Amino acid sequence: MRKTLLLIFCLGLFLSCQNSEKKKSEKVNVVTTTTMITDLVRNIGGDSVSVQGLMGSGVDPHLYKASEGDVSKLTSADVVFYSGLHLEGKLVDVFKKMGRSSNTIALAEVLDKKDLIGSDQFASSFDPHIWFDIDYWKQITVYLTEQLSEEDPESAEFYEKNKEAYLKKLNTLEDEVHDIIAELPEEKRILVTAHDAFSYFGKAYGFEVVGLQGLSTATEAGVQDVQKLAKLIIDKEVKAIFIESSVPKRTIEALQQAVRSKGYDVQIGGTLYSDALGSPGTEEGTYMGMFKFNVKTIIKALK
Repeated sequence: MRKTLLLIFCLGLFLSCQNSEKKKSEKVNVVTTTTMITDLVRNIGGDSVSVQGLMGSGVDPHLYKASEGDVSKLTSADVVFYSGLHLEGKLVDVFKKMGRSSNTIALAEVLDKKDLIGSDQFASSFDPHIWFDIDYWKQITVYLTEQLSEEDPESAEFYEKNKEAYLKKLNTLEDEVHDIIAELPEEKRILVTAHDAFSYFGKAYGFEVVGLQGLSTATEAGVQDVQKLAKLIIDKEVKAIFIESSVPKRTIEALQQAVRSKGYDVQIGGTLYSDALGSPGTEEGTYMGMFKFNVKTIIKALK
């Protein structure tokens, strides 16, 4: 009898240890929307998380519609991180249908609204392109780390170490960005792009920013918009205008033609990454690489 009880006890202890090991080996199932958030989760979560990003390189979050497969990923996730401020406009209804029981977290909610740029074009009443201010991205990093630690307390110390390492890299990035931008005289800091995604960048680094399509790519640019911007480019002698990777280039090409028809030659200075990162495995495929690539492209074309 004693042998039987001892066997049962040992078996129970073995199964308990097995279950404990299983729990520790299980990764947190995270679903993200934009590529910027996917990259951030990978940096903070490392091997402790399994990340599924809904949007890939070159995908416009303003116009993105969830597929049946996306809905399945969202509902089966342990936690969903999205940008918020109505950036992922067509996904808002999906998040609402998932209900309060789902662990969906809008990262931009951690930012103080009084510091954000207002906008009548979004239901949130704010410009959602907050990742172009590195200070904001630091706040997002801290908030995401807290949320991951709450979801997975056993890995909290691991997440914290990754956060501190990532924040140091962001500090270095910020110093490098300031040094590169200092090469461009202030009077030449006029940034013309396909849509107005760079206002936070302009506010942080002293650029006048003008987007042909306004804040949302869902807004079409009209003939008057093109002509008005063409006049600004000529009046201020802007050397270059920029395509965006997630926006069709025809709008900027039309603007270039409008400027040239008035006898002024403006160049297309290159492609910037606005609402999505570059291809995986490239420098532009990471948040930090994208930011530095954009700054170098802008400064080189406008100098």
